[in-house]
Amino acid sequence: MPDTPFTAEVVSAITAHMNDDHAYETLVICRALGGVPDASAARMTGVDKGGGDYTALVGGAEAAVRIPLSQELTERSQVRREVVRMYREARERLGLPPVGAEAEGH
Repeated sequence: MPDTPFTAEVVSAITAHMNDDHAYETLVICRALGGVPDASAARMTGVDKGGGDYTALVGGAEAAVRIPLSQELTERSQVRREVVRMYREARERLGLPPVGAEAEGH
């Protein structure tokens, strides 16, 4: 794995959370930002200071996907903000309507 400020336990917790609780968001991110618009499923496999690693299912085959982050991460708390930013950007790129507070202009 590339250089990371995160322990293996932290990476495991982040990826488990994304895969267990945010599978749809992970798929949207991979489709729009990961260059796999035809992916039917995706899961996060790692994260480091410069990007996220994913495996996407495309045409029945798994494809490794690396998505760079907008900034270098140094703390765990930054991961959530960056993933939310990526999801919003991905929705916009795909032409999906805003959700939640975003849709209400907050």
